Amino acid sequence: MCGVFGVFNNPAASHLTFLGLHALQHRGQEAAGIAVSDGYEINLKLGEGLVNKIFTEEELSQLKGDIAIGHVRYSTSGGSDPKNIQPFFAHFYGGSFAIVHNGNLVNADEIKKELEESGAIFRSTSDTEVFVHLIAKAKEPPPSHIILHKNDEEFLPLVFSAMSKVRGAYSLIILRENQLIAVRDPYGFRPLALGKNSKGSYFVASETCAFDIIDAEYLRDIKPGEVLVIDDAGMRSYFPLDHTQNPKKCIFEFVYFARPDSMIFQDWVYEIRKEMGRMLAREFKVDADIVVPVLDSGLLAAMGYAEESGIPLEIGLIRNHYIGRSFIQPKQEIRDLSVKLKLNPVRQVIEGKRVVVVDDSLVRGTTSKKIVGMLRKAGAKEIHLLLSSPPVISPCYYGIDTPTKEELIAANKSIEEIRDYIGADSLHYLSLEGMVAAANKHRQKGFCTACFDGNYPVL
Repeated sequence: MCGVFGVFNNPAASHLTFLGLHALQHRGQEAAGIAVSDGYEINLKLGEGLVNKIFTEEELSQLKGDIAIGHVRYSTSGGSDPKNIQPFFAHFYGGSFAIVHNGNLVNADEIKKELEESGAIFRSTSDTEVFVHLIAKAKEPPPSHIILHKNDEEFLPLVFSAMSKVRGAYSLIILRENQLIAVRDPYGFRPLALGKNSKGSYFVASETCAFDIIDAEYLRDIKPGEVLVIDDAGMRSYFPLDHTQNPKKCIFEFVYFARPDSMIFQDWVYEIRKEMGRMLAREFKVDADIVVPVLDSGLLAAMGYAEESGIPLEIGLIRNHYIGRSFIQPKQEIRDLSVKLKLNPVRQVIEGKRVVVVDDSLVRGTTSKKIVGMLRKAGAKEIHLLLSSPPVISPCYYGIDTPTKEELIAANKSIEEIRDYIGADSLHYLSLEGMVAAANKHRQKGFCTACFDGNYPVL
């Protein structure tokens, strides 16, 4: 995962981008960057670490301009090399642009090989740079069904050409000297939303929580396959791909990644997660004394489970909020350390109790094993682990860091073997049908569930 943010028509563009990225920090903690245009040139500031450690007030003040884009990085394709920090910047015969990307391209390697054979030189190992080269080398005219605004005649056909060649997940924001361009793949794998404030500034972000911090109003989602252009001539949309796809929005965004105060895919994460917990209680009724959430990601599902089951909710695990999210740490040894530092059981709540522990998912099993061990030491009488999503059995190729089956415990062990490994008295997963039904509670929409069922929309 990564988080992207863009601003158009605001003299404090760099500062607002900083705030937007701060709100999206949960989507990536390894690195961040901001690119700003003053109408003549584009300037960048990149760095490793958290947003508030990279950008000082003095540095933000030097990034002058009314248009900006930003990125928080969580490495999937290409790893955590500093050369992969975004935005990427390019200057070519058609001018200059900067680009940020959330998602993964499934055919990046084959395109990269073709580009290198034709003379392209790559400076990074990120699949995002494929877009840069495809745009810079494109020569195809726009599709015959597209009528371009005069401001778009030179650059947009290059973007359309790149879109026609790549496959996979991409939510992009492109910065030109006088334009902000938002692009979403035809499946709509990753969220991307449009907002506006009372002063007429426009914003694009991975999640709507980034709009809240800057007092902007959510307008709508960028549609699958849409290219949205914002400049002084106004706002206009193009749909350059001549094929349409059924939406395949990543359901794991609802399960884990998105912030609970965000609206993504036109629905509220908070309510969907609670409904997943309610559905879990309908599927598995456990005789227990208390329901304990694994904070923070399991809280809403635990609330839903407690409401539906009638078992009281207790905060039996306290989270240290100075520690980041363990799942998105790039190395296993760091994830192990993060689990130990992040959670601590409350003995007064746990001791002598039959405990239902609710978490959002079980990917590698490391965190769950340590949590069960902690609760045993705190005197829990019974521990029943319930997950508000199905077993993760397949790697994700669209932007989640599960590249091989070897890393996925459910791909290699039965549920009983997993239960034995983590040391719980029982282990229950929400069914695939129950998860999809919960996500569909308010609006019917298509989801990608490949990590749970192995059915990939595009390879």
